[in-house]
Amino acid sequence: MVSKDKLAAAALRLHEADLKKEVCDPVRDIIGTTDLDAAYAVQQINTARRIALGAKVVGHKIGLTAPVVQEQLGVDQPDFGLLWDDKEVKDGGVISVSELMQPKVEAEIAFVLGKDLDKDQISQEEVVNAIDHAMASIEIVGSRIRNWDIKITDTIADNASASHWVVGGQQVDTKELDLLNCKMNMTKNGELVSVGEGRNCLGSPLYSLEWLARKMLAMGEPLKSGDLILTGALGPMVPIHAGDLIEAKIDGLGIVSVSFKE
Repeated sequence: MVSKDKLAAAALRLHEADLKKEVCDPVRDIIGTTDLDAAYAVQQINTARRIALGAKVVGHKIGLTAPVVQEQLGVDQPDFGLLWDDKEVKDGGVISVSELMQPKVEAEIAFVLGKDLDKDQISQEEVVNAIDHAMASIEIVGSRIRNWDIKITDTIADNASASHWVVGGQQVDTKELDLLNCKMNMTKNGELVSVGEGRNCLGSPLYSLEWLARKMLAMGEPLKSGDLILTGALGPMVPIHAGDLIEAKIDGLGIVSVSFKE
């Protein structure tokens, strides 16, 4: 069992790295590589810090949804982090790379919930019925940990390597979508750099949401109406630099874009 002092030390290392925008060593030297509860406890310490400073949680991001990434990190389940109100970038907007840490982008399907998911037993039908609408999204991921040298406990502790997020303006009823077969194409400066489809996200973005709903219920923090959920990457992550324009198109959901400046 990881002590409270060690949890606090790991959280402080990540917090200071974020404040200074200077990468740090992995935290697995403090909390180990297998205790996921300890990693989430570290995440929660820094969540409390952010809330105390006035930031608001608007939803969740789900990571490690691709089997190939799970295999890389030696895990058999996804993870999650929190989305913050002050980390949104408007569709078509611009963000300075000075706000980011080792940034990469990935295209995802986002859901906004119209109902709480707080029953003791959650069925897949209830998950589907809880979704108000879907949108195309770009997640800007970032790691406080030097060179992305991460294991599962490192990324969970680091808020699942979350940074910023963008959602498209087209809001679509999921009943109008083929969530398994919808194609995703992402371009960087007009060049195709990532392709995928809905089934690449844990078999379906709906399965990803169902996993999160059950996970949050087990943690005593059930998903609520109005929550925004980024369900996981449909294709490979792509590094970005100042001057890049990223556009992602997902069948049925339109185009979402973001640009990066010095």
